Amino acid sequence: MSHLLHLDSSVQGERSVSRKLTARARDAWRAAHPGGTVTYRDLGSNPVPHLNQATGMARGVAPQLRTPAQAASWALTEELVNEIKEADTILLGLPLYNFGAPSTVKAWVDHLIALGLSLDPETHAPLLGGRDFVVLASRGGGYAEGAPRHGWDHAEPWLPHAISIIGLVPRFITAELTLAHTTPAMAELIPQAEKSLAEAERAIDDLWTPAPTWA
Repeated sequence: MSHLLHLDSSVQGERSVSRKLTARARDAWRAAHPGGTVTYRDLGSNPVPHLNQATGMARGVAPQLRTPAQAASWALTEELVNEIKEADTILLGLPLYNFGAPSTVKAWVDHLIALGLSLDPETHAPLLGGRDFVVLASRGGGYAEGAPRHGWDHAEPWLPHAISIIGLVPRFITAELTLAHTTPAMAELIPQAEKSLAEAERAIDDLWTPAPTWA
């Protein structure tokens, strides 16, 4: 049976564009996979704890030597990695905050990188490959080539590098200029914002559409 892991990370609630995009993608996936199951994790409202001095070394300490805090952190890492292992498809909503990924997404990634769970303990070979990882990204401004802030989006370049060692390869669908409707100084960019959103929605609708067959 097909299984989807759906993750959101925006703190914007119902105003979030990335949440709307992941919901659209989830519905498209369900339509294409009747009987498929879904696990949902909201990193925006229920964030994964960041690794700190009390917990971070759990990944480098033998199980019998872990403190209670390290043992609890490792148990959460096992839970998060297992969510990946159980999924055929992963959806991640990725808004751009201060030119980078939300810190909760960074914390999630930090938990996923663990020898013996996502990496072979001897060879360090990745253990989580072979899954469809779709990232629905949203950017309040314009960062495309030719824009004044082209290259300032550090979330989209970072994520593939961060997870490459565990075998996940993301493909991105991005809507940008999402602040045009609420920022007076960006009003002239509303048509471009609407075009970007429409293109993202079309790309989502095509994700699991079967290719036409010809007689």
